[in-house]
Amino acid sequence: MGDDSEWLKLPVDQKCEHKLWKARLSGYEEALKIFQKIKDEKSPEWSKFLGLIKKFVTDSNAVVQLKGLEAALVYVENAHVAGKTTGEVVSGVVSKVFNQPKAKAKELGIEICLMYIEIEKGEAVQEELLKGLDNKNPKIIVACIETLRKALSEFGSRIILLKPIIKVLPKLFESREKAVRDEAKLIAVEIYRWIRDALRPPLQNINSVQLKELEEEWVKLPTGAPKPTRFLRSQQELEAKLEQQQSSGGDAEGGGDDGDEVPQIDAYELLEAVEILSKLPKDFYDKIEAKKWQERKEALEAVEVLVKNPKLEAGDYADLVKALKKVVGKDTNVMLVALAAKCLTSLAVGLRKKFGQYAGHVVPTILEKFKEKKPQVVQALQEAIDAIFLTTTLQNISEDVLAVMDNKNPTIKQQTSLFIARSFRHCTASTLPKSLLKPFCAALLKHINDSAPEVRDAAFEALGTALKVVGEKAVNPFLADVDKLKLDRIKECSEKVELVHGKKAGLATDKKEFKPVPGRTATSGAAGDKDTKDVSAPKPGPLKKAPTAKAGGPPKKGKPTAPGGSGNTGTKSKKGMETKEIVEPELSIEVCEEKASAVLPPTCIQLLDSSNWKERLACMEEFQKAVELMDRTEMPCQALVRMLAKKPGWKETNFQVMQMKLHIVALIAQKGNFSKTSAQIVLDGLVDKIGDVKCGNNAKEAMTAMAEACMLPWTAEQVMSMAFSQKNPKNQSETLNWLSNAIKEFGFSGLNVKAFISNVKTALAATNPAVRTSAITLLGVMYLYVGPSLRMFFEDEKPALLSQIDAEFEKMQGQSPPAPARGLSKHCTGGPEEGEDGDEPDDGGNDVVDLLPRTEISDKITSELVSKIGDKNWKIRKEGLDEVAGIINEAKFIQPNIGELPIALKGRLNDSNKILVQQTLNILQQLAVAMGPNIKQHVKNLGIPIITVLGDSKNNVRAAALATVNAWAEQTGMREWLEGEDLSEELKKENPFLRQELLGWLAEKLPALRSTPTDLILCVPHLYSCLEDRNGDVRKKAQDALPFFMMHLGYEKMAKATGKLKPTSKDQVLAMLEKAKANMPAKPAAPAKVTSKPMGGSVPAKFQPASASVEDSVSSTVEAKPDPKKAKVPGVSSKAKSTQGKKVPSKTSLKEDEDKSGPIFIVVPNGKEQRIKDEKGLKVLKWNFTTPRDEYIEQLKTQMSSCVAKWLQDEMFHSDFQHHNKALAVMVDHLESEKEGVIGCLDLILKWLTLRFFDTNTSVLMKALEYLKLLFTLLSEEEYHLTENEASSFIPYLILKVGEPKDVIRKDVRAILNRMCLVYPASKMFPFVMEGTKSKNSKQRAECLEELGCLVESYGMNVCQPTPGKALKEIAIHIGDRDNAVRNAALNTIVTVYNVHGDQVFKLIGNLSEKDMSMLEERIKRSAKRPSAAPMKQVEEKPQRSQNATSSTNMLRKGPAEDMSSKLKIMYRTYRIQARGMSGHPEATQMVRREFQLDLDEIENDNGTVRCEMPELVQHKLDDIFEPVLIPEPKIRAVSPHFDDMHSNTASTINFIISQVASGDINASIQALTQIDEVLRQEDKAEAMSGHIDQFLIATFMQLRLVYNTHMADERLEKNEIIRLYSCIIGNMISLFQIESLAREASTGVLKDLMHGLITLMLDSRIEDLEEGQQVIRSVNLLVVKVLEKSDQTNILSALLVLLQDSLLATASSPKFSELVMKCLWRMVRLLPDTINSINLDRILLDIHIFMKVFPKEKLKQCKSEFPIRTLKTLLHTLCKLKGPKILDHLTMIDNKNESELEAHLCRMMKHSMDQAGSKSEKETEKGASRIDEKSSKAKANDFLAEIFKKIGSKENTKEGLAELYEYKKKYSDADIEPFLRNSSQFFQSYVERGLRVIEMEREGKGRIPTSTVISPQMEATCVPTPTSTVSSIGNTNGEEVGPSVYLERLKILRQRCGLDNTKQDDRPPLPSLLSKPTAPPVVSSTDMLHSKLFQLRESREQHPHSEPDSGQTHSGGTVTSSSSANIDDLKKRLERIKSSRK
Repeated sequence: MGDDSEWLKLPVDQKCEHKLWKARLSGYEEALKIFQKIKDEKSPEWSKFLGLIKKFVTDSNAVVQLKGLEAALVYVENAHVAGKTTGEVVSGVVSKVFNQPKAKAKELGIEICLMYIEIEKGEAVQEELLKGLDNKNPKIIVACIETLRKALSEFGSRIILLKPIIKVLPKLFESREKAVRDEAKLIAVEIYRWIRDALRPPLQNINSVQLKELEEEWVKLPTGAPKPTRFLRSQQELEAKLEQQQSSGGDAEGGGDDGDEVPQIDAYELLEAVEILSKLPKDFYDKIEAKKWQERKEALEAVEVLVKNPKLEAGDYADLVKALKKVVGKDTNVMLVALAAKCLTSLAVGLRKKFGQYAGHVVPTILEKFKEKKPQVVQALQEAIDAIFLTTTLQNISEDVLAVMDNKNPTIKQQTSLFIARSFRHCTASTLPKSLLKPFCAALLKHINDSAPEVRDAAFEALGTALKVVGEKAVNPFLADVDKLKLDRIKECSEKVELVHGKKAGLATDKKEFKPVPGRTATSGAAGDKDTKDVSAPKPGPLKKAPTAKAGGPPKKGKPTAPGGSGNTGTKSKKGMETKEIVEPELSIEVCEEKASAVLPPTCIQLLDSSNWKERLACMEEFQKAVELMDRTEMPCQALVRMLAKKPGWKETNFQVMQMKLHIVALIAQKGNFSKTSAQIVLDGLVDKIGDVKCGNNAKEAMTAMAEACMLPWTAEQVMSMAFSQKNPKNQSETLNWLSNAIKEFGFSGLNVKAFISNVKTALAATNPAVRTSAITLLGVMYLYVGPSLRMFFEDEKPALLSQIDAEFEKMQGQSPPAPARGLSKHCTGGPEEGEDGDEPDDGGNDVVDLLPRTEISDKITSELVSKIGDKNWKIRKEGLDEVAGIINEAKFIQPNIGELPIALKGRLNDSNKILVQQTLNILQQLAVAMGPNIKQHVKNLGIPIITVLGDSKNNVRAAALATVNAWAEQTGMREWLEGEDLSEELKKENPFLRQELLGWLAEKLPALRSTPTDLILCVPHLYSCLEDRNGDVRKKAQDALPFFMMHLGYEKMAKATGKLKPTSKDQVLAMLEKAKANMPAKPAAPAKVTSKPMGGSVPAKFQPASASVEDSVSSTVEAKPDPKKAKVPGVSSKAKSTQGKKVPSKTSLKEDEDKSGPIFIVVPNGKEQRIKDEKGLKVLKWNFTTPRDEYIEQLKTQMSSCVAKWLQDEMFHSDFQHHNKALAVMVDHLESEKEGVIGCLDLILKWLTLRFFDTNTSVLMKALEYLKLLFTLLSEEEYHLTENEASSFIPYLILKVGEPKDVIRKDVRAILNRMCLVYPASKMFPFVMEGTKSKNSKQRAECLEELGCLVESYGMNVCQPTPGKALKEIAIHIGDRDNAVRNAALNTIVTVYNVHGDQVFKLIGNLSEKDMSMLEERIKRSAKRPSAAPMKQVEEKPQRSQNATSSTNMLRKGPAEDMSSKLKIMYRTYRIQARGMSGHPEATQMVRREFQLDLDEIENDNGTVRCEMPELVQHKLDDIFEPVLIPEPKIRAVSPHFDDMHSNTASTINFIISQVASGDINASIQALTQIDEVLRQEDKAEAMSGHIDQFLIATFMQLRLVYNTHMADERLEKNEIIRLYSCIIGNMISLFQIESLAREASTGVLKDLMHGLITLMLDSRIEDLEEGQQVIRSVNLLVVKVLEKSDQTNILSALLVLLQDSLLATASSPKFSELVMKCLWRMVRLLPDTINSINLDRILLDIHIFMKVFPKEKLKQCKSEFPIRTLKTLLHTLCKLKGPKILDHLTMIDNKNESELEAHLCRMMKHSMDQAGSKSEKETEKGASRIDEKSSKAKANDFLAEIFKKIGSKENTKEGLAELYEYKKKYSDADIEPFLRNSSQFFQSYVERGLRVIEMEREGKGRIPTSTVISPQMEATCVPTPTSTVSSIGNTNGEEVGPSVYLERLKILRQRCGLDNTKQDDRPPLPSLLSKPTAPPVVSSTDMLHSKLFQLRESREQHPHSEPDSGQTHSGGTVTSSSSANIDDLKKRLERIKSSRK
């Protein structure tokens, strides 16, 4: 029992897995109870048992298993997670339950399976059950069949897939086990119940006895349609509804409902395809050509047997079809013709849609063979053609059928009409659109008048069928001229017709249409009732026809409708334009007079031909009054115009009478029912008068009125032909002018372009220039409607004329055609059926391409040519292909019949010679263009083989194939490609190239389709296998295509298709489907249907250029039709859709009262980041296209909806460009006020602007560019940086616009590109611009190359990406370009690089052709001839690039402020990166300003390697591009004129000049420094520098760094150049740091870098070796002192602390560097007593805290030198001393005080100072004293003194040593220093004594003399007795020899600089600039800066006595470099004092 009690305690799930059966039984029982209790299907409890359910059903103990099955059933029924267990549980049931002897187990097993089906897992269950049929245990097989049968019986054939079951049925019938056979019989009966006879073919081969038994069972089945009795969970509501119906007795209704429920199973689908091609007899093709008919018969019989298989496998049947076609067409034995026809029938039936590709070849042959009279032949042919029709579409074979309709043989005509009738029966209203119906009706109408009765009958039958299929409304316009009897006959036939698709087609229309509305014509909703009036008119003829004729639209106002589709009058009117026109017989003159006299006053008629003009005039006035008063119905128009034409008629000589006449004609045309007959009477006269100066306008008015009455197309054609049959050029030109205006007023619809073009060509050839000009103007107007394709017609014209035409077209570019203002009132036609999907193909109705004369080339495709193309020798094949290309080129536009060319070309697509494959692809591309939309019929036999080529291993071949497929698809649309199995067969091939290319192509094409054929589903299984392909690219492409497949097929179908996958694959695919479902784009909206023609002459779809304003048509649509449904949907033409396919707001104008007050951009937190994430994760489309497709526009619209104001979004996505302009204006207004919003939506704004780049409207483009300029200026001010996403979705499209023909646009784009460099690194911009150089547009190439040059010039070589070498090679390619501008741009760019980079350019550009190289060298030479201009030019050009209007005031101030400051920031950033690379310490960034900090953090991660930004500072190699220039002798300069107009744009000027300071060009830098110095030297202007100090200092230390790293190392540079530059820099800085207000602006980070630069310079041994080096170092010394004294004391102290910390951390840093930093700190410590109150102690203590944190005491003690720790202690000691205990209140900025010892240290010090408060005097604040306190003791006194003297002897530490010695002596007055002095020279002894005295005077005179002037500045580093380092120890005795001469030299220099005379001028002055060297450059040379400043000293010297000339021998070496007057005066006083004390 111990065991029992153990498992009883276990939880349920563990019991279920226990090894004891009792435990499991208990577990299952408990589980069952739990399952029954859980109410929530999503409860987490279910998941606990997820892994156990399989064990429930497969338990080894039969009793336990039963309980397990019960529990499992409840689980499956209730748990939401149960579906996950389907596979394992069902396979468990099959293998472990169905073999159980207990019936109960089997029942439960079956029930579980059915339950899984109910929870939507039918496919998985069925898969497992079918696997079970392969089990060896018959019990299992029987149970599986039984389960399938029950499932089918309960759920129906929609859920249970029958095909796989039927496939295994024959095998089951053959089983040895009777039980299996019986079960198979039962399931066969069940299947029959659902699909009836479709089951017969698959079972035809089973045992006849079994079949008989089955037949008996089948007969017993009830005939009613079966209904499912059990439903899936998702269909539960349907079940409830069904029960409800049954209970209420509504069974019949339910049955009706369910009719759709049972899918129609096609037996064909259930069959296995048989492969027959390989089974053809080997000699078949020989036999079929044999001369004996018996052999031919044998061959055909062999084929007949094979093709009888009901389903054939797809393959290449081209040869077989060709052979059979030949027999049908040419065999003389009619028996064989019939046999071949039967074979074709079987082939078509067996292949179905796969036969479609051959249909086009066979149909004409069969139709022509109908000339045979033998009934069995005719019958065989009929069967064949009917079978073939089902494999294709009527559209595809229409050309062939229509061609045969004109055959003279009546039998052929009869049989063709009958075939058309039979074909129509298979059509529906949508598959038989008007475009297709029209040509058929026209042909059949000829046949109903045929002499042969059988032909007439057949035609009536065909027309009757058409009437039945599409309804009267659609057919009537084509039957307008048919008389009543024939019309009745057609209707009679239509009533007899029975359609294949039931009578649904046309029923609705029939009901309406056979009820004529009594007394009025039924009108289509388009026009409303307003246009209809009672037609109780007297004319009986037209009245009878009225009801039938109404389909064309409403009649003209109140006039009896008369038939007569304009289709038959020769005008090519567009769909639905078949408006009723009045047909009027021509009346004799007598009748006319009679009618006229009835309505006109008698006097009027008498005076018509009076000889007195006044009487004629009076007569005309009466005539006019009469006409004005006449009623429309009573006006006999023809009679009246005949009266007007009566003698003198149009030969009237008096212009007043003539004007009246013409005016009356216009009146009659407007007011009466004016017919074409009437028009023809007067038109000739009008055309004759159109050129008349006085009457011309009246003639034009009359013609316009007629055009309105008789429609413009007809009128225009008449007028044109009349005008050009005359010789009068004035009339011709005025006619053309009238037509131009008329087209604008009426629109272009229906015009016969062909006729016009021939007339226009005549006009263009006219000698009279006015005619030519008018013709060109007319072409311009036509261009508005037709678009660029119009130019095709005029390519043969002379170049001069062509250029005029092009200029006219360019003028029209970007304009949209005006909305038609006329032609609406009478021709507002169109009913609701217009514009439906079915009409889509008709868009091509008036496409320009259709107007082109097409050449028939089939006769040129001879059999010789075809055999050439198939020759074994590739050269001959190539010849053949060349010939074909020649034929197509010559013909330009060809007819679809191209003989046997397709088969020949198809063979070449798999040619072993890839060149020929490419050539074939090019020919096919040509073919597509030449044949136009008719290429459709070749898609199957030629298009699909092109797709096969996409699998080629060569990249270029694949690219060519893709281009060809796209060219074809453009002509054919996608439907042809997607129909049938061909595409899926291609996808099935396991070729990775083919798969990825094909999927990529589908992903591109599918999103644009509104609907796809159902055959697309066939591709899905292969798509799934692509998702798991081994090739990563294939997988990616498949994933990309997935959402688009789903868009058309829906998630359900796609998920269902996963059923056949392996379970592992299935899960993966389903996961991908889920993901794709989330990203699935919406289907593109149907192009909003403009209810037919919104305005009688609106623009036909194809003629509407992309920019056409849809808005205009919308407004008129709305006016014309009050019907709200229609009004809402504005028209977007198929072409316009690409750019304006957004849905236009439903109102014609936006509501005025809409609230527009709020912000236009709403800030969505993280909105942009989310969008970027979505794009990366492919949740949305990546913004990448050649032209924007609808889905991109819709996507952008959706994204904008959340962050752009609704009213603005409506404006932005409006179809009318004026609304875009409004939107841009609003955006400009809000730019400043909504900065945050703009930046938050920046990605969307830029994307929207890229869409505007694709608009052709110039005004929008200009406005967009204007906005962009403002936008990027704002972004750079805000210091925003473009994200990669924003850049990549905008810059490529902007670069497209740089190639615009208009200069102004190009300039704007360049300006924008330039500004973008401020917000996006130039190095990243470079590749985009580089990509632009690959454009086909030469202007774009040239501009991009120029831009590249500018980038290199501005930012140096490092912008060249990926490497300068690669970039330059790319640029150099363009030197050989055929366009001159491109060549020049490429040369200039390389010359620019040469100027920056020197001769290295030649290495980088690699090998150039001799010609290109010579051009380049010549250009470089030419540019080198102007060296004096070079540096200046560089300064000028750069700013010019980004010049804006305000900054063009003078040459040196052209760049906007942002440009330069930003450029500097980039350079600064680079500098910081490099500095970090050297110091390598993260803490270095601690006190850096915020704007620099971010980048440094980023760089930190990259370990200092990110050098791509701008490290050009280091890489400059300034070869010898600067040549010496002659200049006049330098004088002290006046203030530069450049700054005179400072106020105009000071900031931008200073920014620009400062940026030049950091230039790699020494001259440019010096020039900039000169100008800044001029500003600094004038008090009134120095303020201008305020705000720019940091910027200036950054530029300066960057220049210092550049000199240090690059120029000094460059041996080609003259060193005196460098000295000049140094002098300028230092002079400038000294000027700056003398102005305290400016000096205080320098920030900590900048000061730190500046001090770093200066100290590095002081330690540069290379400088010391130069002639002037010592002078430079002294100047630097002075400068450092100035910086320490004048800067903001907090900032400089902080900077020094950080610098010290960095230098101690940096392993590379020299110890001397740290020492100098510490000396600066000591200097600061000395200044502390005066400055303590101005210092921010909190910040300083924070810095010390950080220092101590990085360097704890132990770490500092490890340092080689003890100075750091002493420096720190001295600083703290001084601070404590000065602030006392309050110092502890200044620790506020330190977050965690325990991180360092600072607080403890301060406390110790405070305590210490309290203890010794009385014993120390104020003077002991100096460092030396504090150190001696700490260190000295009697024992170590000697060591200490030795240390001190060592310091005094060293150059760097001399000052410190003296101070320490002074402290020591003071403290230990008895200390003996004599022994230390004894060994040294006399000079050294006197130096020490002198030094101690100076210190003593300083200390004592502290109160009197300001510290800053007393401490001599040069003591920092140069106050050592020896200028060189010879005295390195105390014992050295060389000092005396060197010293005096050096000091004399120094004194001389000082005297000279201060304006004192020296007795002898030295040969080599220290400052090169003081001599006027002939080669000095045109700037303030050398140290002119210092010199000019010292000029002021000279003036001050005159007011003071000079010191003696020999005083130099006595004064300390340290005083020499002081350069301020105050310091010199101090020195004088001190010298005096020293002298007196010596005496």
